[in-house]
Formats: sequence, structure tokens, C-alpha cells
Amino acid sequence: MRSFIIHMPGDAKRAPNAQKLLQLLPNAEIVDAVIGKDIIAKGQITPQPGNIHAPHYPFPLGAGEVGCFLSHRACWQRIVDLDLDYALITEDDLSLDLDLWNEALDLIANHASVESFFRLPAKRRETPAATIDRGPHAELFLPRVIGLQTVCQVVGKTAARRLLGASERLDRPVDTFLQMHWITQQPIHTILPNGVSEITDQVGGSTIQKKNRSGSKLAREFKRALYRAKVSSQPQRP
Repeated sequence: MRSFIIHMPGDAKRAPNAQKLLQLLPNAEIVDAVIGKDIIAKGQITPQPGNIHAPHYPFPLGAGEVGCFLSHRACWQRIVDLDLDYALITEDDLSLDLDLWNEALDLIANHASVESFFRLPAKRRETPAATIDRGPHAELFLPRVIGLQTVCQVVGKTAARRLLGASERLDRPVDTFLQMHWITQQPIHTILPNGVSEITDQVGGSTIQKKNRSGSKLAREFKRALYRAKVSSQPQRP
């Protein structure tokens, strides 16, 4: 299995962890992160106002979110171009508990294919709709509602093609896009526990965090809750 680590060139705070991941992950290489503000400034992409797909996404897409999405698309394209059955894609704030991680790798080796998209999230927030396999601690399952964040995942070649085809225009963050299995036609499975955590605060904080741009915090939270309720109303089913 190949591994792609998304890392912004010149980011001195994250570079040591990226170098550590090069040693820990199987057949690993760095993939340069896309700088969203540069892409937007050059007119190479125009983010849409949350209206390409239903449900409508209620917040504007920030430059950092554009860069994150395009960085993941670059990795999906690399999987296709290299004709890999599947590959591991991680972000550079990933940290690993190796005992649990190795158990997760066993589940990947036993079940991953060109069709796969396996999430290895840092947070345990998903409820299984169906269990595929279990190890001594880890479980591979189909989550009812797909969780957020993209610190670590395994993506198959056919899955990558589906996601590329469904994301030629951007109107929401990549993790929110991935929740919409009814749009992508891509089932997403999860492995938990998996040994994955994030060290975002230790490496300088989030690269895509946005300040509230308009309206009160209460109004934003109401919109967020309403959006999440709409996503939850379309669960994955076995």
C-alpha cells in the first residue's frame, strides 16, 4: 500500500511531523498541499455558494477549505494516474498509537479494494449500520451517518474516480461533501478504534479555521444543526 501525506511546503511547524509520518506509514511520500487563496486569485476555481447539491450548504467556502478539498482531489487523481488498487491519504497533523494502528492496518489489508473508502477518524462519533469485521479491538463498519474530518483514509481507485467525477465544482468542504453518499454513490466505511489522533494544536493550529464572518454565533449554530439534521435524514444502509 502507498501512502500520501498532504503537507504545505515551507510549513516549518508541521514539517517535523510530516517527516515522522514518512517513516511510520507504508511506502509514504509527501504530496504538496494546494494553496486555496492562490487558486482562487488566479481564477482557476470559483467556489459556489453551497447550491450545487442538496441539502444547501449554509456557509461560504473559505480559501483554506478550497485548498484542503483540492489537496485531497490531487491525491485521488494520483491514485488513478498511478493505477493503484488503493492508497492511504493522511494530513500532516496525524499522530498514531502503533498497537491500534497495526490492528487497523490488518483490517485494511483484509478488506480494502478498488471500491473502498475507509475512514480512520480521530473522533469516535459514528454509529454502525452494519459491522463488516472485528479485530481484538478495532471494528470495520458501515456508519449510519458518515463523520466529519479527513485526517486519515484509505481510498480505492474506483472510489477515487467516482469522487473526482462528483467534485468538479466545489460548494462545501471536502468532509461535508464526502458525507453525501447519495450524490457520490460512494459507500464509506469506518475503522474504530484505530490508533489515530490529531496534534493540530501542537503544530500551529488548523490551516482552514475560519472566523465567524456574519451573523451571531447562535445563528451559525442553528444553521449548522439544521444542515446536520438534513444529512442525518439520509443515512447509509446495509
